[in-house]
Amino acid sequence: MPTAYLLLGSNLGDRAATLQAAVQQLAATAGTVEAVSGLYETAAWGLTEQPAFLNQAVHLDTHLSPTDLLTACLHAEQLAGRERHIRWDARTLDVDILLYDDLVLDSAQLQVPHPRLPERRFALVPLAEIAAQVVHPGLGVTVAELLAECGDELGVRLAH
Repeated sequence: MPTAYLLLGSNLGDRAATLQAAVQQLAATAGTVEAVSGLYETAAWGLTEQPAFLNQAVHLDTHLSPTDLLTACLHAEQLAGRERHIRWDARTLDVDILLYDDLVLDSAQLQVPHPRLPERRFALVPLAEIAAQVVHPGLGVTVAELLAECGDELGVRLAH
């Protein structure tokens, strides 16, 4: 069964409860959740004048193809009340596919690995907690190495 790594993020409403519900939703529709990281709080990236995010990485063994997994992720966002108006705007839930096995895919619908993963500390820190030795298929380096080389200075702290 393919392995996928997802990043969940929320900065509206009860962020922790939203992430917990999203993990349960993905377990019910997309596969078996093998591991979840802790919750990490970060300032917003992109549009910075908005509430802080909670982010969490998820290791999922999935029976879905990459595009079907994307559909399941978008459905989880919908169930959480996600509305899309402005790119990087505040949101109840954001689910990104970071990695899917050793697949490199670049289509109009989906890019895997996530194209901005190497430059986003808020994604790398929780991912490194559960997948530090996983190799990025496009770059040939581990998640831990990506984190060590990441120039992003955005603060990421474990939420309590």
